[in-house]
Amino acid sequence: MKSLSSTQVSRAAKLLDDELEAWRRRQLGEIYYLFLDARYEKSRQGGVVRDAAVLSAVGVGPDGRRRVLGVSVALSEAEIHWRAFLEDLVARGMRGVRFITADDHAGLKAARKAVLGGAIWQRCQFHLAQNAIHHAPTVAIRKRIGGQLREIWNARNLSSAEAELKALTESYRKSAPELTAWLETAIPEGLGVLTLPEHHRKRMRTSNPIERAVQQELKRRTVKVRVFPNNASLLRLVTAVLVEIDETWLASTQPYINWNSPDA
Repeated sequence: MKSLSSTQVSRAAKLLDDELEAWRRRQLGEIYYLFLDARYEKSRQGGVVRDAAVLSAVGVGPDGRRRVLGVSVALSEAEIHWRAFLEDLVARGMRGVRFITADDHAGLKAARKAVLGGAIWQRCQFHLAQNAIHHAPTVAIRKRIGGQLREIWNARNLSSAEAELKALTESYRKSAPELTAWLETAIPEGLGVLTLPEHHRKRMRTSNPIERAVQQELKRRTVKVRVFPNNASLLRLVTAVLVEIDETWLASTQPYINWNSPDA
């Protein structure tokens, strides 16, 4: 087999980069539900190995299918980077966002308020439950706090959840005052999903849909690289992986969210 010259390899890489850039710049449209998340990879920057934040977004539009909306490689999850990422999605035509599911992060929270302030935010319940365990002062409380929070998550409506949360905080006010203060501040951020139709709540209560389908696949494909030679090579690989995921979702005949049927 004839080997490729360095020029041919460069041309092929350039063609691939152009295609991937076109995908990242493609126009969007109405997106009702939005998932946001980030992961970190090692990349050489200025001759030094540093952490690079891979920001990604998944949305659900009128057809009910999931779509990978975009990806960006940034220095960190600081507000300036999340804000630029979200503003780019809007500039590409994303509109109509009603609901956002994401984990708690100061930079993302500030950027979300600035760019998509009209959307309801749902803090990931899975991570909230993990955080609650870390705030629990005793082994006994750590063992039962997860189940107690699930009772709140599964309340039939927002007012019932708020009443159960109040009862839970009162039960810990004397024995675990620091946990109580955290519960009163953090848990309401995980109740936004109760404003949605009941048959949408399971899909939107955590960021697992983006972590399992996107982040785990990215990890599987990047783990052998360990350190990327630069951010451009990192962006090339993660974009290619996301294109594959996006095409698989678009080919599916099963919607992720059924806007009409309560059996979704």
